[in-house]
Amino acid sequence: MKPLRLILEIHRATHRIGLFLEAAEPPLDVSQGEAHLLAWLLEAGDSPMSALHAAFAHKRSTLTSYVDRLEAKKLVRRELRPEDRRSFQVCLTAAGRALAARVHRHLEALEAAVLGKVGARDVEGFAKVLAALISASEHAAPKARGKGGTA
Repeated sequence: MKPLRLILEIHRATHRIGLFLEAAEPPLDVSQGEAHLLAWLLEAGDSPMSALHAAFAHKRSTLTSYVDRLEAKKLVRRELRPEDRRSFQVCLTAAGRALAARVHRHLEALEAAVLGKVGARDVEGFAKVLAALISASEHAAPKARGKGGTA
C-alpha cells in the first residue's frame, strides 16, 4: 500500500478551515458548507442553482438542504430566473450579505496568514495540484457512479 501524499492532508486542511470558522467570535451560526456558499455568493453575485452545483459539486440534495437552511435563516432567497422560469437563482438578502462579508473577512484573514508563509511559486504549484485533483476526480466520477458509487 502506497501512502497517500495529497488526499489526507487536503481533507485535514478542509476540516481545519471548518474549525477555524467555528471559532469565529461572535459565532457565525452557520455550518462550514453554508459559510462557503455565503462567501461564494458574495464574490460571484446572484447565482443559479446550477452554478452553485458546478462550483461546489455537492449532491443536489445536499446543496438544496444548504440553501433551504440559509433561506430559513433569511440569509438568502430563491428567485425564478427571468430567462428560464423553471429554475431558480439564489440571492443574498441584506442580512445574508452582512454575514457573508463576515465569513469572507475570516477566510481572508486565514488566507493572508497562509500567504505570508509561502511564496508565489508555492501558491501557483498548489493551484496546479488542486486543478489536477479536480480534473482527475471529475474524469473518474462517471466510472465510480457506474459501480454503485455516489460521486
